[in-house]
Amino acid sequence: MVGLDQTAAIPPGNSHGQGSLASIGEKKSSKKSRARRGKQGRKRRNKRKRNNRTPPPILPPEAEEGNIEYKQCGQKMSGKNTTNLKRHLKANHPDIQLKLVNPTQYRFEHLATQLKWRLQEGRGEAVYQIGVEDNGLLVGLTEADMKASLKTLKRMAEKVGADITLLREREVDYGQDRNIRKIAEVLVRKVPDDQQFLDLRVAVLGNVDSGKSTLLGVLTQGELDNGRGRARLNLFRHLHEIQTGRTSSISFEILGFNSKGEVVNYSESRTSEEICENSSKMITFIDLAGHHKYLKTTVFGLTSYCPDFAMLVVSANTGIAGTTREHLGLAMALKVPIFIVVSKVDLCSHGTVDRTVRQLERVLKQPGCNKVPMLVLNSDDAVTAAQQFAQSACITPIFTLSSVSGESLNFLKVFLNILPPLSKSKEQEDLMQQLTEFQVDEIYSVPDVGTVVGGTLYSGVCREGERLVVGPTEEGRFLRLKVGSIQRNRSACRVLKAGQAASLALGNFDRSLLRKGMVMVSPKMNPTICCQFEAAIVLLFHAKTFRRGSQVTVHIGNVRQTATVEYLHGKDELRTGERAIVRFRFIKHPEYLRLSAKLLFREGVTKGIGHVTHLVPHDQNLPDY
Repeated sequence: MVGLDQTAAIPPGNSHGQGSLASIGEKKSSKKSRARRGKQGRKRRNKRKRNNRTPPPILPPEAEEGNIEYKQCGQKMSGKNTTNLKRHLKANHPDIQLKLVNPTQYRFEHLATQLKWRLQEGRGEAVYQIGVEDNGLLVGLTEADMKASLKTLKRMAEKVGADITLLREREVDYGQDRNIRKIAEVLVRKVPDDQQFLDLRVAVLGNVDSGKSTLLGVLTQGELDNGRGRARLNLFRHLHEIQTGRTSSISFEILGFNSKGEVVNYSESRTSEEICENSSKMITFIDLAGHHKYLKTTVFGLTSYCPDFAMLVVSANTGIAGTTREHLGLAMALKVPIFIVVSKVDLCSHGTVDRTVRQLERVLKQPGCNKVPMLVLNSDDAVTAAQQFAQSACITPIFTLSSVSGESLNFLKVFLNILPPLSKSKEQEDLMQQLTEFQVDEIYSVPDVGTVVGGTLYSGVCREGERLVVGPTEEGRFLRLKVGSIQRNRSACRVLKAGQAASLALGNFDRSLLRKGMVMVSPKMNPTICCQFEAAIVLLFHAKTFRRGSQVTVHIGNVRQTATVEYLHGKDELRTGERAIVRFRFIKHPEYLRLSAKLLFREGVTKGIGHVTHLVPHDQNLPDY
């Protein structure tokens, strides 16, 4: 065999030598090309592996505001100057290591202060993500560190008067080592004190016979339905409702959760007072009518009672029918976050339930809705849905359940237990600093008590014995009165704060002087009342044209009155889908309105939405006090 160093000795004219040199050169080049191809192939394979490799799981970065806290063994101090404090601790106290595991007393005090801040931001509840870095990376903790962190968190909660509940725990594969690492999601909730529980209002919508009242009866009474409507009997207020099985008025039902996340309802508590005393969080359901002839009552409930959320109940066997689309449109027009419950799944096959869910998903994804449906199939989905639902207006959770068999009913309870308030604590504090304004939604005469009004405190703080003025009357005046006692969720209450609903006893005040749509305000306020106002509207539907002289029923907050179109700015008439600035005139008496208030008007099939842009003061707008 000829070596490469011997080829130079072969005579240049020797064909054998020339052939050998050529073959050797070809072999050499082929080896190089194969090496290049092999190297390039390895690069491509490595690139594919990198692309196909599952990225580390991640959550959105932690926000300084809000009630959600990330803990990678407990790191991150919150509140003002958080970042500076964290740097200070790292630089000057390296032994602390910003951990929940066996913290020093100095570190423990900081952690307790941090928890108090998060509870304040969440109006009494907070969620701790343990094993998550500040940037949202799920790194996880070892079993020992997780136990130690949960133990420290429990001590922190006890110090600030709260309880903890482990919502879920799961393993993560971050690729750092072979040890099993976990992350945990923990709910921290204040123990109730002096009736200052978190109260969320949920409006219940849906077509007639979809199972709204039955579902509320099962949730609030703690007993399943017998399939013939037994659970809903306690919710009806009138004899004709019991006879027909159809809701025609607005009723309120309460469901409580204690500091440990356990359900508190009438199954263990005999009165609403007991439910309020034992609950840290209260869900107030506003049961609205489903039949089309009671649509004005449903609209009044949505506009007047200021619900935080809306629950649309759809029967699995009928699907989207009757007023379902209309109720969905009303909630979206008023920008009320909505979640959907598909009921009566015990009456249908799986195929029918799936068909109803697909029908809902198609409607929600339409351009007019632009929602992202999220089907809840287990408790983990319910936890995720509650958090994403509050953070994003486009997420719409869908539950499938039965009020007879109880199938998947627990998922809805988990969702309601974790569902956070939409308004921040600072927003409520700002409203509380304003003058008192209470809107009158209901009027009663109670034996031995006198006149009682029900409604929502829009701003300020209301106390027993406080002197207010109520109006406007038909002449546009305000009358003096004194607040006697206050009841919230059917139990006595000394102080009412902005955003809370309650009933106020007014003693011997003449009931005939009151009407729905009035407001009770501080005498220091100079309320602007008007017979005419302007609004920027969108005409959702009209059979012909909307023009001057048209009469519609206008809903603005708790105000519901017929108004005439005085004129349209820059246009003679409006057709479906068009926008305009319109001046309305109330045909009966002046009303108290606020600028930028949401407006909804209807008349037969005519519907439109908008907001108030300008108020024309009434001639006699001076209060009589």
